[in-house]
Amino acid sequence: MMGVEVKEKGDDLIIYGKGHAGLKEPRDILDCENSGTTMRLLAGLLSAQNFYSVLTGDSSLRKRPMERVIEPLKRMGAQIFARKKDRFPPLSIMGSRLQGIDYSSPIPSAQVKTCLLLAGLYAEGITSVTEKYRSRDHTERMLKFLGADIEVNDLGVRIKGGTSLSGREIWIPGDISAAAFFMGGAAILKGSYLKVLNVGLNPTRRGFID
Repeated sequence: MMGVEVKEKGDDLIIYGKGHAGLKEPRDILDCENSGTTMRLLAGLLSAQNFYSVLTGDSSLRKRPMERVIEPLKRMGAQIFARKKDRFPPLSIMGSRLQGIDYSSPIPSAQVKTCLLLAGLYAEGITSVTEKYRSRDHTERMLKFLGADIEVNDLGVRIKGGTSLSGREIWIPGDISAAAFFMGGAAILKGSYLKVLNVGLNPTRRGFID
């Protein structure tokens, strides 16, 4: 819908990137259905584009507050409007030229952090996000792998705007949290044996194993 070509080939998805400023204005409203992650991440990406877009979702998602991403994005210069004093979807976004900010997240959240990092890819200067404790860091790892100018420390991450990413081959592992129920059951069942394959063991995601 925004000009990116995606093809399915067996178990693979092949995505043909359009470059740093290659996205096109969607001709329709973007429906995130029940995915708050999709809405928060797209809000960051679309805030920096040179076009207008609208994000909505199902009846459940439209009841979920979005000010945790709207507020810092507005500090960066984003033009976002939402229902009930800019709290609830749909989100109406007029892309703008963004400025990097130093943001201290009151509640650690990988979704908020990722939203700001995606916006920071396009912003002028440095965007930094600090948390009271580290949230999941999948995004930082992937952006660095794709060529972003990004630095990570114990409680924060900073990204420099204007750098272009390069396509790479990525294998996406299974979510270890989906296996947690089976692992917990096996742990309390005498004589049981369970082998879990092809799941991510990111240190910020495997706390229940440790």
